[in-house]
Amino acid sequence: MLRQPGTTGLGDGGAWLQGQCCCFNGAEPLRRSGWGLSRQCTVPETHGGNLEATARRLGCRPGQVLDASASLAPFGLPWCARWAAWQAPLQPYPDRTAQGLCEAIAALHGLEAALVLPGNGAAELFTWAARDAAALGPSLLPQPGFADYGRALRCWGGDVHAVELPLHWDSAAPQSLPGLPPGPVLWITNPHNPTGQLWSRAALEPLLRQHQLVICDEAFLPLVPDGERQSLIPLVAQHPNLVVIRSLTKLYGIAGLRLGYAVAQPQRLQRWAGWRDPWPINAVASAVAQELLCQPARHFAWCRRVQRWTAREGAWLRAQLAAIPGLTPMPSAANFLLIRSDRSLAPLREALEHRHRILLRDCRSFEGLDERWLRLGYQSRRRHRRIVSAIRQEWLSR
Repeated sequence: MLRQPGTTGLGDGGAWLQGQCCCFNGAEPLRRSGWGLSRQCTVPETHGGNLEATARRLGCRPGQVLDASASLAPFGLPWCARWAAWQAPLQPYPDRTAQGLCEAIAALHGLEAALVLPGNGAAELFTWAARDAAALGPSLLPQPGFADYGRALRCWGGDVHAVELPLHWDSAAPQSLPGLPPGPVLWITNPHNPTGQLWSRAALEPLLRQHQLVICDEAFLPLVPDGERQSLIPLVAQHPNLVVIRSLTKLYGIAGLRLGYAVAQPQRLQRWAGWRDPWPINAVASAVAQELLCQPARHFAWCRRVQRWTAREGAWLRAQLAAIPGLTPMPSAANFLLIRSDRSLAPLREALEHRHRILLRDCRSFEGLDERWLRLGYQSRRRHRRIVSAIRQEWLSR
């Protein structure tokens, strides 16, 4: 189903996507009722991982909260990267071009450095991609989908056509993106967020001939077993209308450093560089990233470790949750699971938060999903046991 240009399908809920009001901003959001808790504020977070604000509201330290609302690899940062952060020069201005980091990223993908632009997280790069997109016309956004694309497009007055994806799928294997209508710009997330569906490269490549600009967000792809086989990065050199955006945040568990990169043809990236702030990558972030990526063999060994964790913990967690009556964990190739029920999961999420200090992702910020859905970011096995035990306790005692 296609929505009209210039709309998000949210009616008067623009502030919902903009995060101007949320349930985790320190205000008291709950009152006693029913399951013991009910919502006074119905506006969800646009992003997961708002750990500090949630801990303040719960009256505890951030370290006492198990945050499964964000989807990050759980392993500690290698000591070589910690040492690089400690040694980073803080007095001089950082390199405006981040040339060393560009070269390290390019070497991983067998590219020229001119095809790479590091960013202050993927979110910064979405903003520049959206500027190009808005100039071409309406953007097709498969929904449910990541809200930040809409945020970026609103910066430039870009129009949106929301394309509804089917909410039933039975496999985590690479698959075809359901039929899309024509349009000048297409935004793709691979694997898709929040569903975890993995789109095959064979199915995506023809789309480059159908749209003037294709923006592919591969933030979670390095965490997917054999995910690189579906990457569009090898196609960038032959397709000037393709932009691929990646994040180092998820793979290395370094959300606090804000690191991502775009792969596109040089003319486009040079234009973006002229639009952005003079020093988008700080010295600490650049030093850590260069240390992590300077030895490709070590980096790919890390990727394999993370991918084994994704496969192992995903299979275990899905089996455990599937055994709980009334909950349906959907197939996922990524390091998160989307959970569905026939009734509201809001009381369960609130009980987990307030009684167990466990955070799951409220999915109402994803257009097309409601309070019958939750997303759970993978953790360690020990944490998974704690999560499953708490879910079983609260859900079966309803």
